[in-house]
Amino acid sequence: MGQLPHDHGHLGFDLGVIPKDDDFQIVADIFKQLCDGSRIRIFWVLCHCEECVTNLASIVGMSAPAVSHHLRSLKTSGLIVSRRVGKEVYYRAADTDQAGILHNTVERLVQVTCPME
Repeated sequence: MGQLPHDHGHLGFDLGVIPKDDDFQIVADIFKQLCDGSRIRIFWVLCHCEECVTNLASIVGMSAPAVSHHLRSLKTSGLIVSRRVGKEVYYRAADTDQAGILHNTVERLVQVTCPME
């Protein structure tokens, strides 16, 4: 993309530096996780501990199947990871920039203090 149809003389950057749609799709996929308050709450809890579905369900006051649904979505987006120990699966926030940024953003928007501080 070289020239704009109308050159108003005030575009403050080179058009060649605009990221591709795929780059923004990563952001859109992460933001999809924000459409449900329960999902954000589960993610926030997992930023501070590693837990199984049964305990998470108890912590957030939801059924285990509902928590499992949210966990699948969070895991698909790369915001959480899991590990299996015997028959039990434990979940925690991923150690990624995206998960860290979302964690900090949630705490700032909700004005909640991290319980680990």
